[in-house]
Amino acid sequence: MQAVKVTITRYVNDDPLPGIVECELLDAHGRKWHFIEKTAVVTARYLDAQSAYPQPGVIAGEVVRRSRDGVGREVVQIDTERPWGVESIDGTTQFDVLADSLVEL
Repeated sequence: MQAVKVTITRYVNDDPLPGIVECELLDAHGRKWHFIEKTAVVTARYLDAQSAYPQPGVIAGEVVRRSRDGVGREVVQIDTERPWGVESIDGTTQFDVLADSLVEL
């Protein structure tokens, strides 16, 4: 399974447990996308309000397509709807990211 690297920027709350964090994803076009998600979905680390931020995290997704941009970088369109139904705060689930921002879970 593929996942895209994100930055966990802050702790939102711990109701419900295991807690909720805000994350940022920087896409291949330089746009920042924001997510509010359970900590267990984006990291295996224990995080709470006293943890130091930012922290690294990942969001799992399905690769839709691969292409090259105008300067030859590999761009991957990833859909975060699968496997865990993750979407940005505006409801977006498909993102163009650079290939080096993907990791294997």
